[in-house]
This record gives sequence, C-alpha cells and structure tokens, in this order.
Amino acid sequence: MAHAQTETPNIWAAAAAGLVAGLAASFVMDRFQAGVAALSSSESHAEPATEKAADKVSQVVVGHDIPDDRKSLAGQVVHYALGAGLGIAYAVAAEYRPSVTAGYGTAFAAATTALLDEAAVPAAGLGDAPWNTAPTTHLYSAASHIVFGTVTEGVRRLVLGWPK
Repeated sequence: MAHAQTETPNIWAAAAAGLVAGLAASFVMDRFQAGVAALSSSESHAEPATEKAADKVSQVVVGHDIPDDRKSLAGQVVHYALGAGLGIAYAVAAEYRPSVTAGYGTAFAAATTALLDEAAVPAAGLGDAPWNTAPTTHLYSAASHIVFGTVTEGVRRLVLGWPK
C-alpha cells in the first residue's frame, strides 16, 4: 500500500524515507552492539568485517590498506553506507510490495542476517564460514539485525506519516 492519500507508489519519497530509516537503524544497531559488547565477558580482538571491507575497497581504490588509526572510522563508514543502501532498497521494495514489511521488519532482518552475515561476509573473505562460527555469534548477528530491521520499519513509517 502506498503512503499518504495516493495508491500510486512514490519511489522518491520511499527512497528518502529509506535513507533516513537505514541511517537511523544503523545508529541504533551500532549502539545495541556496543551495549552487548560492554556486557560481554569475552574480549574479541578480531577485526570487524566492516573494517576488512573498508581495507578491500581501499586496496582497489588507492592501492593500500587503511592506516590503523583510521580503520575504526572507515569501518563505521562501511556500516552506515550499507545501512543506508539497505534502508533505501527496503523502503522502495515496501512501496511496491508491502509484504516486504512482514513482522514489522523482522522478515527483512532475517533476510539480511542470512544474506549478509551468513553468506556474503564469508564468501567475500570478511568472516568465518557459518559452520565455523560459534552459536552465540549467530544469535548476536540475528539479534543485531532484528534491531536493524524493526528500527528501519519504524522510522520508514514515521517518515512517510504512516500511523500503523
């Protein structure tokens, strides 16, 4: 169902709402992950996939890795850029197929968990294969994406003026 009083899909309004929603959801997901890390007794020194991705992009664009003092920032840029892109894609898809919003964004969350963390990240060499990953890591990933998906849906609806 299209937003406001029209049944005609508005790709530009959806894209703008998705951009805002994806950035907001990325921020909330980041804060959720920081909170979980603060509560966790394990100290992982593994380089985050976002920082590894930033290094790969840097290798292609400028021919070298990102300096260590800038890796955290570069990883955040990757995180927010991906979140913005996913938010836009989700909101535009929802404009044409409202069923995309099933479960108030949790279906989207499940899809992003499966496609990104369980498939794309290992396939790109940015993380371990799912069968070599601890069950708690899978749970953490799913919970993080549920936060991302539900915030994306909530902000998308808010921006578009949907009270449902």
